[in-house]
Amino acid sequence: MQVELLYHTPDPERAIATAARLCYAPVGATELMETMPPERVQSVLRTIMSSGHFSTLEHASYTFAIDGVSRALTHQLVRHRLASFNQQSQRYVKFADGIEVIVPPSIAADEEAKRTFDAAMEAAEQAYRALLDADIPAEDARFVLPNACETKIVVTMNVRELLHFFELRCCNRAQWEIRELAHEMLELARPTAPFIFMDAGASCVRGHCPEGKMTCGNPHEKVERP
Repeated sequence: MQVELLYHTPDPERAIATAARLCYAPVGATELMETMPPERVQSVLRTIMSSGHFSTLEHASYTFAIDGVSRALTHQLVRHRLASFNQQSQRYVKFADGIEVIVPPSIAADEEAKRTFDAAMEAAEQAYRALLDADIPAEDARFVLPNACETKIVVTMNVRELLHFFELRCCNRAQWEIRELAHEMLELARPTAPFIFMDAGASCVRGHCPEGKMTCGNPHEKVERP
């Protein structure tokens, strides 16, 4: 898996604080953006994060390039509503150099399971090639390709949706591959807005686990904001 932060709103914490402060300020956003002292920015952010007024977080966004993940992962990823996605197309890309697949660790660790997996992947690729050789359009030949197929995707989320994504997908109960992706994305985002992403992650980072009987039983320590 390769995850890269392609772009984010410049100075996202100041941008968010400016949007929030504008509601109560007699001056315009441009002046606030330029003149608000750092301690005031953090004070506004503290109020936002503690009060749950998260609409202001939508004014900053992040764009990630994600390579080397499976279609099983992206089927989950695109369920996140407030985000933009562009994915490598199996309709137009014919994978002339062969089909790359993602092997789950549980299968890789079991020799017999790995043989079964490899045989299935080889059969799928052979069927795909045979269909293409029979002049079946790639958009139809792709129907035999497995969820394990490696793919690439560009994702843009605003900060509010990112926090929600991290809450769900950093959880120990999230599927292993998208959980790894969420942690990678969080590690890239956190340095750009350390106050906002200070306690980002699974729900238990802030204290409460919503999983009930399904909890992993291994909560994180609660983080207190300065």
